[in-house]
Amino acid sequence: MAKKPSPVSHAASTGNRISGRSGPLAQNRRARHDFEILETFECGIVLAGSEIKSIRAGQVQLGDAYARIDNREAWLVGAHIAPYQFAAGAFGGHDPTRARKLLLHRREIDELAGKVATKSLTLVPLSLYLRDGRAKVEIALARGRAVYDKRHAIAERDAKREMQRVAQLSRSGKIHRTRN
Repeated sequence: MAKKPSPVSHAASTGNRISGRSGPLAQNRRARHDFEILETFECGIVLAGSEIKSIRAGQVQLGDAYARIDNREAWLVGAHIAPYQFAAGAFGGHDPTRARKLLLHRREIDELAGKVATKSLTLVPLSLYLRDGRAKVEIALARGRAVYDKRHAIAERDAKREMQRVAQLSRSGKIHRTRN
């Protein structure tokens, strides 16, 4: 008689698929280094026919991308989505770096436009991923960091990493504390 898998083992083996979100297909890791992230938003993206196939194939780069708001619409500018290699004719011929419309609620767009205009903040894309078969972009309201701020953030991250490493070694019994 075949043994049915338990729900716990099934959930553990499927990972993020339970929530409908796959892992990031593209990340802008430089953004977290260059900017202080204040608030994040998830938004949809309007794509041409073959662009979703290129995204699923991982042919996306967000390194030089940014978001802007024009005429009460949000746009992703500078993201590179390579043309799908198997698309022929008019279906595969999209401009890889064209501006793509982002789908947000009107109140979110108005809120972002106000903050960007008054507080001299910027909108940067952090990652692109699939949720329930649809491409989503995580954008962040961010403030640029100065060089000394970047150094400070690196030092904090290294100190935190070192504390975690020592704590892990202490828990595993490889480091013994001596009491005076």
